[in-house]
Amino acid sequence: MARLLAALAWALTLVAFPAFAQQPPAEPQRIPLWANGAPGFESRASIPEEARDYWLKPVNNPSITYYPARPGRETGASVLIMPGGAHEFLVITTEGDDVARWFNERGVSAFVLRYRLFRGKDSPYKFENAREDAERAVRTIRAHASEWKLDPNRVGVVGFSAGGELARVTLLSPPVPAPGRGDAIDKLSARPDFGILVFPGPLHGEEKITPDSPPLLLSAASDDQCCSQPTIDLLTAYRAAGASAELHLYAAGGHAYNMGETTPLVSLRRWPEQITNWMTDRGLLTRWPPEPQPARR
Repeated sequence: MARLLAALAWALTLVAFPAFAQQPPAEPQRIPLWANGAPGFESRASIPEEARDYWLKPVNNPSITYYPARPGRETGASVLIMPGGAHEFLVITTEGDDVARWFNERGVSAFVLRYRLFRGKDSPYKFENAREDAERAVRTIRAHASEWKLDPNRVGVVGFSAGGELARVTLLSPPVPAPGRGDAIDKLSARPDFGILVFPGPLHGEEKITPDSPPLLLSAASDDQCCSQPTIDLLTAYRAAGASAELHLYAAGGHAYNMGETTPLVSLRRWPEQITNWMTDRGLLTRWPPEPQPARR
């Protein structure tokens, strides 16, 4: 009898539990940034990518992979994720797809950018081509905001290492001219609304930081010989301009601790909680569109 009652109680729990909690995440969708390949490089669009273990290269047909927020948790916020890899390859797993799924669980739709790599072997590309990809991706998200139920004013960028460099110029540098003839998408703003830069590298472009510059969350380890000082310098520039920036500088951790999934350091294993806290404090995780309030009587 006790077992029967327990089974009945469990069944009632399943019935009462909100239906959205039982829905699996939607399958990711890969979307080319240009229908026929990057303008000026259309002939390279069919060159295949090679993916092994955690990395992917080369990228000749730039794209975003869309990971919708988990059903029932949607906030309307979105992030464009730029994996690192020294501009030679993309760390597509732990700095891309895995990060997208992490954001999905928190109600944020995510897009993983596959951008062109100017330091790859025999690469015909320049850093400006990667910038074209990033800016086109931001515009593409805004162009589809209504269809994907996203807030066009809460489109952020997340960048790791070399991807942090690309995210930084997308946030803070004047946009590069749209390649080719341009289209309706290219008329939209390519400036993100906020940025999360994780051990970003030193490469950046011309910048004019003002009090209205997009708010930043920065993360680095003090013993990262590559990227801790550029991160500190960016914070200093933001402070001097009166812009909003928050830095989490850890005593140790080196480079590429990513989302803390493999580090033995407790502080780094938990550091992604700071992303949730920061986004919450900035109102980025509120439901969108806002739920209608009852009329006052």
